[in-house]
Amino acid sequence: MTLQKHPYAGDGNHTASYYAASANPAPERPELIGDHQIDVCIIGAGYSGLSTGLHLAEKGYKVAIIEGARIGWGASGRNGGQIVNGLNASLQTIKKRYGQDTATFVAGIVQEGSKIIRERVNTYSIKCDLKDKNIFTGLTSAHMSELEERMNLWAGYGIKNQEMLDKDQVKKHVNSDVYAGGLIDHSGGHMHPLNLALGEAAAFEKNGGLIYEMSPVIDVDHAAARPVVRTSKGTMTCKTLVLCGNAYLGHVVPTLTSRVMPVSTQVMATEPLGEARAHDLMPTDTCVEDIRYILDYYRLSGDKRVLFGGGTVYGGADPSDIKAKLQRNMNKVFPQLKGVKIDYAWSGNFALSFSRVPQMGRIGNNTYFAHGYSGHGVTGSHTFGRILSEAIDGDLTRFDVFAKVPWLSFPGGRMFRVPYSMMGSWWYGLRDKFSI
Repeated sequence: MTLQKHPYAGDGNHTASYYAASANPAPERPELIGDHQIDVCIIGAGYSGLSTGLHLAEKGYKVAIIEGARIGWGASGRNGGQIVNGLNASLQTIKKRYGQDTATFVAGIVQEGSKIIRERVNTYSIKCDLKDKNIFTGLTSAHMSELEERMNLWAGYGIKNQEMLDKDQVKKHVNSDVYAGGLIDHSGGHMHPLNLALGEAAAFEKNGGLIYEMSPVIDVDHAAARPVVRTSKGTMTCKTLVLCGNAYLGHVVPTLTSRVMPVSTQVMATEPLGEARAHDLMPTDTCVEDIRYILDYYRLSGDKRVLFGGGTVYGGADPSDIKAKLQRNMNKVFPQLKGVKIDYAWSGNFALSFSRVPQMGRIGNNTYFAHGYSGHGVTGSHTFGRILSEAIDGDLTRFDVFAKVPWLSFPGGRMFRVPYSMMGSWWYGLRDKFSI
């Protein structure tokens, strides 16, 4: 197979992450060569594309997924591995912006993604170190009030599997002195994200789906009666096209370019700590994220490493020294890890929408898209994949709710979206620091 150089993925192979190093065995899929036809063509073999494709394949559709690199090459194979329910924008924010009906609808789907993931893992016996529960931690009394307000808000919509933790209670889960308390979500969890993507890809193929790797898309004709996708070596003509490139779709579909901004976040993996040391740090093996604007998130891997992530770089650039950036934060949370060896450190992009609400819609009659999960894509992408499959199968009920939500452009357009967002990040960072 000839490896192609292309602007966003180098030679297309996975970044040097812990996930890539510990990935389950998977075959290399062929490139798209020659001219082909299919019922449904999906661009992007991340969670959105795999979820959409698997749902459709299970319904009997003939589906092909075209991926510019390897399966799960982007955020789906690099993220923190945390199954966190909800969107980036709170239910209260959604209610204020879009009304009670939309907020009630969103409340009804915020836990759906985690259920889909568990169903996929169980149905297809996907080995991805799936564990239950996640914890949101607060560092100040203001944070604790915010968490309690969140719990009560969700309970008002009938979501009652969360409970508050005081300082002593949270320490039973996280052996750190930095937290004032937390909120545990019993329906959350964590897993090996790349292995989940690889397992879903295998399930898709088991149901008759086709996957083409190392086939970067160079042009999309979505105005045609039958959309056409072009790569450097082939074409795919389809009845229905689904765009799931998210932060890595680039300029292939100019209509979508300005809707989101790539933002990079970073993760590192310590050396294996051993059972006893890992248990001392995180006795219940949950995953954790704090609720600051620029947050820390972390968990234990299946082989008892600490996977610690955080930070944002607007525009999608990689920091010059990921280890140095994250190790300072990790040592604040866990001073007992000072001097521990870091085996892996990597970066990856997610797509940020200005409203922090994911976007779903249609271009013309036959082209659908979903993107902009804004850091909450693990669960959101699985839910949106199901909703896209429903729409393609003729049920637009849930699709239309999101398709009608107005999207907001970044102030100043593409030229100023990075500096604008950096200024906002700086301001909220100050609020976190001084508990404003």
